[in-house]
Amino acid sequence: MSKTTNYGLIGCGMMGQEHLRNIALLPNTRVAAIFEPDATMAQIAAGFAPQATFCASVEELLAISELDCLVIVSPNFMHLEQLEQLEVIAQTRPLPILVEKPLFTDPETLSQVLAFQASYPAPVWVAMEYRYMPPIAALCQEVERATGGIKMLSIREHRFPFLEKVNDWNRFNAKSGGTFVEKCCHFFDLMRLLTGSEPTRIMASAGQDVNHLDESYDGKPSDILDNGYVIVDFENGMRAMLELCMFAEGSRYQEEVSVVGPDGKIEALVPGPGRFWPEHLGEAPIPQLIVSPRAPKGPEAREIPVDPRLLEAGDHNGATYYQHEGFLALVRGERATPEVGLEDGWKAVAMGMAAQLSATSGQTVLWSEFIAPK
Repeated sequence: MSKTTNYGLIGCGMMGQEHLRNIALLPNTRVAAIFEPDATMAQIAAGFAPQATFCASVEELLAISELDCLVIVSPNFMHLEQLEQLEVIAQTRPLPILVEKPLFTDPETLSQVLAFQASYPAPVWVAMEYRYMPPIAALCQEVERATGGIKMLSIREHRFPFLEKVNDWNRFNAKSGGTFVEKCCHFFDLMRLLTGSEPTRIMASAGQDVNHLDESYDGKPSDILDNGYVIVDFENGMRAMLELCMFAEGSRYQEEVSVVGPDGKIEALVPGPGRFWPEHLGEAPIPQLIVSPRAPKGPEAREIPVDPRLLEAGDHNGATYYQHEGFLALVRGERATPEVGLEDGWKAVAMGMAAQLSATSGQTVLWSEFIAPK
């Protein structure tokens, strides 16, 4: 029988609990230790991982010698600080890390991210769940054959507003990184993945027009965007566009990814979380992949069903489970490198930050200047 892999979790809010449910589905795994300072979240997490030791600090968690890996699922603004903390504490026993996006929330700390990337000796996998959604994964596999080579890429997300989080941290740019970072770094990661290229310039228009307008926390109004467009030009001549609307939860599909080339078009249609689908409308939509050749014309639609167990385990169409399969293989030495590394993680965030800057300044942002050492 294979050795049990022991996980340590830092943060068990809504997304942390999704990680707990998915780790429980993996063979020969155990969540051995958890650091979650919020009492309510800790109590909920204990129901998913009753065998776990609950620790009062990151230091106490790392003192547990049986840990094989770490998963960081704390609020956005804590990720970089905790990575640096782990680097100092775990010098004698650096562990593989799965860290939720975004890696950082302040453009001024990019140099710290790069320093961590250069010095941390164990592998770090950045959680980019959207890569692993079955319809998007199928699109990635078939895109070259269907299109004859990508020329245009469009991603549309029409979804529900930000949910409530502990201490309302996701209502503010300073703690979340901003909507184009918190919500959309997934999509910028997909753009880099599909184009196989780096951005050259980023243009955005966005606003806060409907959501959270009358919300105030400790006397401070929410300042996050709730809709916008982003256009990205890439070094290889490809171009991509993001359309985000966070007051469109009535949509049948939450994400629509469309890629077009000289030979045709391929689309992935992804429904939102099944728990939000109205019961009176019957079964929730099934993800689809649509291939539309130019000649001979004849769009072909194919359903991409997701295992019901995985739909029950989280809000990302099974993606969190498939991501964890890859990370577990990394921890067990069955693969050499993370599929989504630190460079992927920080570049996706930096693209979101550049989009935030473009939207507020009204100016195009040049990628080379934005990421240049400050």
